[in-house]
Amino acid sequence: MAEVAGGRRERGKAEKHARIADAARTLFAENGFEAVTTQQVADRADIAIGTLFRYASTKAELLLMVRNEEFAAAVAQGEVDSAGIADPVQRVLALVAPVLYSGRAGDENLVAYQRELLFGPADAPFRIAGLAIVTRFEELIADCLADGERAGADEIAAARAVFAVLHMEIAAPVARTRTPGMASDVLHRQIELIVAGYHAAPRKPLITSQGKEES
Repeated sequence: MAEVAGGRRERGKAEKHARIADAARTLFAENGFEAVTTQQVADRADIAIGTLFRYASTKAELLLMVRNEEFAAAVAQGEVDSAGIADPVQRVLALVAPVLYSGRAGDENLVAYQRELLFGPADAPFRIAGLAIVTRFEELIADCLADGERAGADEIAAARAVFAVLHMEIAAPVARTRTPGMASDVLHRQIELIVAGYHAAPRKPLITSQGKEES
């Protein structure tokens, strides 16, 4: 009986989590992150505010909760789309495109999400989960650059540069208009330059976990 009761509790928690995530996602899409309150999310999910805080302690954590799922899905889609592309620039562009376009309908929410990933509390659970997705994304970019070889420090450094320019591209629509679904020529050129610089730079030896150089 205890096992049955435990399973029922887990199903109940999962159902509440889904209701909270759906409510937050809908309200953020309708009204924007800044205008939404945690009480509105609790009301839409039909739960008490105290129950809401057991799943996400702040409004920022609610945003991270719902955007992490979309971010992870976009990264996974980019991995599929970039597979088999020979040109390194086009391969990286195919990898980052789903992430760039995933927030096109709500740029202000996506910029708020990025802000929380960068500057949110270090111990916030959904921020920690989001940063793990960032790390995975950067590793995939590095793998694109390594082109079948083992990615090392140079590839990770170049991947982080790609992520940085992508971050600025996502923030740009808040300040200026851009055709939906189109990466700017500036982003394309920035990625070209990063990839060209990576290929032109002398390779540094890969340092193993034991502190030894690998050829």
